[in-house]
Amino acid sequence: MAGFSDRGALRELLERLHDRYNRPDFIPDDPFAVPHRYTGRADREIAGFFAATIAWGSRPTIVRNGHRLMRYMDDAPADFVRNASERELAGLGAFVHRTFNGGDARDFVLALRRIETLYGGIGAFFESRYAAVGDLPAVFADFRREFFAADHAPRCEKHLSSVERGAACKRLCMYLRWMVRRDDRGVDFGEWRTIPASALRLPLDVHAGDMARALGLLSRRQNDWRAVEEVTAALRTFDADDPVRYDFSLFGAGIGGYLKEYGFNMDFAPDADVLTNPDNQVVARRSF
Repeated sequence: MAGFSDRGALRELLERLHDRYNRPDFIPDDPFAVPHRYTGRADREIAGFFAATIAWGSRPTIVRNGHRLMRYMDDAPADFVRNASERELAGLGAFVHRTFNGGDARDFVLALRRIETLYGGIGAFFESRYAAVGDLPAVFADFRREFFAADHAPRCEKHLSSVERGAACKRLCMYLRWMVRRDDRGVDFGEWRTIPASALRLPLDVHAGDMARALGLLSRRQNDWRAVEEVTAALRTFDADDPVRYDFSLFGAGIGGYLKEYGFNMDFAPDADVLTNPDNQVVARRSF
C-alpha cells in the first residue's frame, strides 16, 4: 500500500484539496447540480435521491440525465411523487440512464410515495430511524426494506444497494452527505439536522478507493462496506466531527496532478471489470 509517511503532509494535502473543491464552483458539473435546482427541502430530497440513484458512469451524462428526469417530473419532483396520475407516471417510460429505465423510475416514485404517506417524507424516515437506532448502517438496511415493501419489479432492486450484503452503498452514502453535512460553503444542504455529520460514511467507488489506497488511508482491496468503514475511520483521525468532508479531497486528489507533487505517478485504468461484490449487478454481465 502506498501512502504518506508524514501525517502532517497528508493532512495539509487533504485540507488543501477540501478547500479547493468544497465550493459552489464545483456544483454545475456534479450530480449535486440536480437537487440544487430547488430551494425547498422536499424537492431537494426527491431530486437528490434520483440524482444519487443514477450517479454512475460519465459525470456529464449523469448531470444531463438528472436534469432531464426532473423535466419529466414537471420540475416539481415532490409534487410529482405525491400526486402524479397514472398517465403522468406512464410518461416516465421514455427515460433511460444506462440500466435505470422508465419502469424503474416509476417504481421508485411509487416507493417514495409510500414513504411520504407513512413517514412524511424520505428525510423524516431517515431522521426518525436514526433517532431510534443511532446506527447508520442499520438505517440503510431499514430504508431498503421499507422502500421495497411497495409493489415493484424485482429488476429495480439492483439500483438500491444492500448494506446487509456488504455493498459499499456509495450512492446512499453520497446522498446522505448532501442532505446531512452543513458548513458555510454553500455546497451540501444540511437539511437533516438531527443526524450528525460524524455518523456519515465516505461514498466509496473505484476512484475514491484508488485515491484512498494511494494516500495510505485504505488497505482493503475490495470496495465494499468493510472498506467504507476502514477509510471512514482513517478520515475520522483528521476530523472526527466531519470525516466525510474529505470526500472533496479524494475527488480532487485524482485530478490536477496533485499526487505527482508528492511523488505518486500511477495509472488506475482497469484491464477488465472484476465482480468482487455479488450485490453489484451493474457489471455482472460483463465481468469476471
